[in-house]
Amino acid sequence: MGATRKSLSTDAVAVAVDDCLARHVGKGDQVAVALSGGLDSVVLLHALNALGRQVSAVHVHHGLSRNADRWAAFCREICQAWAVPFSLYRVEVERGSDDGLEAAARRARHACYRDVPADWIGLAHHRDDRAETMLFNILRGAGVQGAGAMPERNGRLLRPMLDLGRSEIAAYAQSRGLRWIEDESNRDLRFSRNFLRHDVLPAIGQRFPAAGKRLARAAARFAEAASLLDDLAELDLGDHPPAFPLSLELLQQLPEPRARNILRFLLARHQIGIPSEQRLTEALRQFMTAAADRHPAVVFGTATLRRQGRFLALAARNEPATPAAFPPEVERVRPPT
Repeated sequence: MGATRKSLSTDAVAVAVDDCLARHVGKGDQVAVALSGGLDSVVLLHALNALGRQVSAVHVHHGLSRNADRWAAFCREICQAWAVPFSLYRVEVERGSDDGLEAAARRARHACYRDVPADWIGLAHHRDDRAETMLFNILRGAGVQGAGAMPERNGRLLRPMLDLGRSEIAAYAQSRGLRWIEDESNRDLRFSRNFLRHDVLPAIGQRFPAAGKRLARAAARFAEAASLLDDLAELDLGDHPPAFPLSLELLQQLPEPRARNILRFLLARHQIGIPSEQRLTEALRQFMTAAADRHPAVVFGTATLRRQGRFLALAARNEPATPAAFPPEVERVRPPT
């Protein structure tokens, strides 16, 4: 019985990954795995490679840890051992960002992903990550979109292991003798996500054993609702292109929640993170009520949204330390033939 359970647990990864690819990925499509060297991304890369898919790996070197060079070398090593094409991106992460170091590092990673020459970027998030992210976003004041974070597919970002728990992924790795690295920052409780992961969610799980699964399912429902809000924003935009500059007259014709929804929708299309629904509401109030000779501006991450006459315009934030000011160095390493 024990052996049967182990087999079911380890095979669950291969089944989940294969099913996800069948839903989204064409037969000849190239998938580039975002490889950190940690347990989850190593398992995803191994599973895709074992399934015979056209797979490569990309590692983003943030330079935030004294071990960053060692992690990059480890990722290169396993890719060479598995005959997987490997790319290394070195980035500068904005220090002192309004939304924190974690968010700045994420922006730097995703800027790299946009440059990766592949059809899909495979991210190794799983069910526990999704539950954690939903709780984190709700607590920081995010709206429906934040609560529905981490959809299975977002553009060309793909999360094939989103229905799997951390224990299933660990069982897969152990059964195949895989090696991985541990990021020491994952234990630092000064980071809110780590506090939720190591202290809050385990405590909730003791009282409500199915909490992780239920939170992840709730996140999926929020993601569906967020998609419907995107559809509504496109309807409300009418003939207006889904981009800035945005006419204030169009927003004034709508109820405040729908005007705010358009603003959120357009910021998201420009990869601009919104700290909270409350801040978005306040920004819209300033833009709508300012006198004609006033030009209020609100900073969202690396961008500034500013009223200019009867329009809202979006521009890059003029700071020398933003990720955009430091184009990543790219090193491509392919296995020997």
